[in-house]
Amino acid sequence: MKTGAKEHRYVPFGIKLMLTYSIFIIIPVLLAGYAANSIFTTSIQERTREINEGTLEQMKDNIVYKMEDMSRISDMLYTDSNLASYLRHYEEGWVSYEATTKQLLPKIQTTIEAANNKMRLAVYLHNDTLPEIYHNYKNNDPLSSEGPLFDLYHITRIMDRPWYTNYPKERYGETMEWKQVEGDKKFGHISLLRRLVDTNDPLDLEEIGFVRISLRLTDLLESVDYEKMGEGTAIFAVDERRKIMFSSGETEYRLDETLSEDKMADYWVIDETIPELDWQLVALVPTDIMEKATEKVRLWTILICLACYIVFSVAGLFISRFYSRKVSKIVRVLDAFQEGNFNKSINFKGKDEFTRISIALNEMGRNIDELIHEVYVTNIKKKEAELESLQAQINPHFLYNTLSSISRLAKFGEIGKLQRMVLDLAKFYRLSLNEGRTVIPIKNELEQIEAYINIQKTKFGDGMQVMFDVDPDILRFATVKLILQPFIENALEHAWYGDRINIRIVGKLEEGLIAFQIIDDGIGIHPDTLRQLFDPVESLNVGYGIRNVDGRIRLHFGNEYGVSIASKRGMGTSVNIRIPAKMHDKLSNRPL
Repeated sequence: MKTGAKEHRYVPFGIKLMLTYSIFIIIPVLLAGYAANSIFTTSIQERTREINEGTLEQMKDNIVYKMEDMSRISDMLYTDSNLASYLRHYEEGWVSYEATTKQLLPKIQTTIEAANNKMRLAVYLHNDTLPEIYHNYKNNDPLSSEGPLFDLYHITRIMDRPWYTNYPKERYGETMEWKQVEGDKKFGHISLLRRLVDTNDPLDLEEIGFVRISLRLTDLLESVDYEKMGEGTAIFAVDERRKIMFSSGETEYRLDETLSEDKMADYWVIDETIPELDWQLVALVPTDIMEKATEKVRLWTILICLACYIVFSVAGLFISRFYSRKVSKIVRVLDAFQEGNFNKSINFKGKDEFTRISIALNEMGRNIDELIHEVYVTNIKKKEAELESLQAQINPHFLYNTLSSISRLAKFGEIGKLQRMVLDLAKFYRLSLNEGRTVIPIKNELEQIEAYINIQKTKFGDGMQVMFDVDPDILRFATVKLILQPFIENALEHAWYGDRINIRIVGKLEEGLIAFQIIDDGIGIHPDTLRQLFDPVESLNVGYGIRNVDGRIRLHFGNEYGVSIASKRGMGTSVNIRIPAKMHDKLSNRPL
């Protein structure tokens, strides 16, 4: 009997992968939702509290600012030594009248006009030869009355007042108090109390008067506004006994009522101290404001988590079923391309989009590989040509100047100097040519510059002094040739200060860099010329040799290396050259 193979029914791999994916995606989504809800809730609460704390602190700062402004106003009287001198003169008649009209009253009026808020100034004087000038307010608010905003009294009017007799001992420039005295509480005022002392004798500080500056409590606490912190908030100004002195917002508490802890249990409490008053600003923020905000966050978190789960599930189903394998192959090829391997290829069967992608990727890899090779070779040739061009620009300029000097020596029959200059010139060019190599050992560069200096010493004699300060450790490294000679030549052409010049050549090793300095004590470079040297437009007219050396260094080693110059008129110039500390064999084999 013939039996056929039984066909096994199974769940496709894509569906099994999707089911596993769906199960495992629930856990991260739920955890992320819970964490997000907790974080956002905490963040909103902290942020709201920080905002409210900042708002209350700003209110306190505004109050302090106004108090400091009043203190500044009182300083105008406190620190006026001329006023103190007049108040110490106990002479009646014309002297008293002159002191009052020409000194005291104008000073008081100036003080009042300097205030940013409406205030009333009361001055109590020990000098009873000066007249009293005051107003009868008839038990009305003094700050609401018309007329001058000041009163001038004799000190005897307050000698028995507790707020005066208990006033603290004077410390120069510091002693002052804010209190509600006399009728302040009745009219909703507060006063700054301060002595007037004899500033001409800072050791004695004899009291010559007393100042009381009164302003409305509502003006001082103008910035305290519950609307800045939200609906339902109440803000109180309480004294050291927690007695309410001022309130803003709808509240069941009355002025002079004590603000107890029991009444604040259902609120978030934020407070700020006003040290100058020994008062506190207390803000009561309803907790339901936070609850409304967190409920909205919780709802949005649930909706976002649900939407994320649906989107992830649908996306996972299609990606895992139709594209995962082919996309993985494409990604592997792209990774190979990213690593520089353009020989890796991919092949798909069929005639769909993935087949076309595979053909395009394979062809793109071959084209990119060929283009990279072509660009690489072209750049090498271009940089070699640029270096040779820059190098070729140096030698003719120097040769022309040297031959001119040789001609002059021959003309005047100085055969000894002529012979030395010709030998040094031959040595210079032997080292300069260097078998056509652009990179040479630093040792050869220094020998070359010595030959050049010998040529110039033959020309200039004892007026030119050159000192070498070269670290022997740098001699084993390499450099682009002819980076020192143009700056020596430039100094000898332009930097002479009278009939002498001193040049110092420094070479040292600094953390993987070689730093050369050519320092002269010449006339220096004019600031405009120094600015033009490295300006892309203006440098076309100046600094040919500097641009040449800087360009060759940057072209060979990179833009982080090159030439910088510091100079000051009448003090000299310092040229700084930076190149990497590389061995000669590594640089000579390095592609450009």
